[in-house]
Amino acid sequence: MLELRNVQKTFNKGTINEKKALCGISLTLKEGDFVTVIGGNGAGKSTLLNAIAGVWPIDEGSISIGGISVAALPEHKRAPYIGRVFQDPMLGTAANMSLEENLALAYRRGQRRTLRWGVTREERELYRHELKKLGLGLEDRMSAKVGLLSGGQRQAVTLLMATLRRPKLLLLDEHTAALDPATSAKVLELTDAAVSDNGLTALMITHNMTDAIRHGNRLLMMNAGKIILDISGEEKKSLSKDYLIKKFAEASGVQEETDAVLLS
Repeated sequence: MLELRNVQKTFNKGTINEKKALCGISLTLKEGDFVTVIGGNGAGKSTLLNAIAGVWPIDEGSISIGGISVAALPEHKRAPYIGRVFQDPMLGTAANMSLEENLALAYRRGQRRTLRWGVTREERELYRHELKKLGLGLEDRMSAKVGLLSGGQRQAVTLLMATLRRPKLLLLDEHTAALDPATSAKVLELTDAAVSDNGLTALMITHNMTDAIRHGNRLLMMNAGKIILDISGEEKKSLSKDYLIKKFAEASGVQEETDAVLLS
């Protein structure tokens, strides 16, 4: 469902501030894979997601989603293939529009615009049904402005909007980092359900080792623009934080104590 071949990205090339963010990344995700990505600050995690989403062009390599080459496409032309949830709960929704209107925008993404006005009865019932699954009581607040919702509620709505049209690829960019622990756990529970129920292929960046171990069927660890660990199957199921820090130290050549600080 996702294939990257020798993807490279350097910022400020040829200057004193040159930074190699992605150093020949090659990665394949099968349909239905839920992959967590972990690594220290500056490891290249967010750059990887932004390269896939088309936020900026890559310098070399190829990217395909569902067998479609997208490396030459701008961000808006990749949107029909990708659902994305950002770290900031405020980024994924329009605060001054109602919950129903936000969902309508997401549901009609990629469709040709017409002069037809408003939300149909069938659409409204669909939104109510999907909101009820969240277990947050939002199905009874569909006319409320999204800006009145809490951060956790907005992030849950953003997740629903990103998956409403079953994208080929779901990108989760530290989407629980700005939430308190209880709300974070709830959003991750909803994430697991959305990925599983819709059979989605997902890539989730996190700084939380426990979350990286607990969620998904595969774990990637990045350092200095490279993937240094790729763990799946039974090995991932038996992972612990201490073992992960040890493996990171072995792969990166950095002291374990430093890695523990970076990854905690």
